[in-house]
Amino acid sequence: MKKRLLAALMASALMLSMAACSSGDTDPSAQGGGGTEAQEGPYQISMILKTNAAEFWNVIQAGAEAYAEEHPDLVELDIKGPPGETYYEEQLNMIQTDLAVDAYDGYLIAPLQSDAAATAIANTEKPVVAFDTDIESDKCLSFVGTGNKEAAKQGAKAAVEAARAAGWEEIQCIEIAGVQGDATNEARMQGYREGITEAGGVFLDEEVQYANAVADQAVTCMEAIMNKYPDGVAIICSNNDDMAMAAARAAADNPAYENTIFLGFDGQQSACQAVLDGELTMTAAQNNFDIGYQAVETMVKILQGEDYDEVVDTGTEIITQENAAERLAKFDEWLA
Repeated sequence: MKKRLLAALMASALMLSMAACSSGDTDPSAQGGGGTEAQEGPYQISMILKTNAAEFWNVIQAGAEAYAEEHPDLVELDIKGPPGETYYEEQLNMIQTDLAVDAYDGYLIAPLQSDAAATAIANTEKPVVAFDTDIESDKCLSFVGTGNKEAAKQGAKAAVEAARAAGWEEIQCIEIAGVQGDATNEARMQGYREGITEAGGVFLDEEVQYANAVADQAVTCMEAIMNKYPDGVAIICSNNDDMAMAAARAAADNPAYENTIFLGFDGQQSACQAVLDGELTMTAAQNNFDIGYQAVETMVKILQGEDYDEVVDTGTEIITQENAAERLAKFDEWLA
């Protein structure tokens, strides 16, 4: 008798349990509404930098981490990058590997090669946001960064004004460029070209020197320029600050280049200090902390089904001796 009663009670409990499970499967409120499963815990987001071995990208990472620290219930980041900006295969492998990880809810990518990144993400069903450099793909839902062409154009116009103030009558500009074929490099070059031309200078296309975005190659490029132009050149513009500072140092003891305007791009801490110290003339500063912060913020909006901007322009500031100290103070906050 006791065995029959126990069996009946167990059967009853099993039926109630099955009914409860069935009810949960059909109750939209139990899955977050609309048949979509509710998010449990913070979103897992992969963030792939162009490199994790440069100050500019360290500040972007600091911005991304600041958002994550402010919203620990919303997001957890996995941030990585190759050793340098010419490690194309290494970064592509990172992208492909992370795309295959089911745990990630979304991907933030700063592509070294936009076409390769577009191919890599072609079959993903998860959201992708590009930052710093855009990815031309319908899988890329938003771009967060500086309008590279417009920022370079603003810097170029300011450089022409500075060259006139320094006494140059023939205002020619030679660019020490980054990686040939890179989309960001090409956008900045176009901006420099348009800015110099519109302000009344001459951009010497045939004299562009490619230094692969690294300082030591920029020194070699600057030495070649000085050999070919012994009487000086009004403006030397560079694809980034490291190259601009290297070029300025290489020409520091050459009297023909004493009044040359050296223009960088990025507005990194060392460049701002160099501007303040008179070693570099100016730099077109990206708000890279905001790039990192707003990239994560945009991804969270997408994952939560909120409205978001397809292009988030984080703005540009031309750093000269007048505002370099103010920019430096921001780094103390960003990298604290």
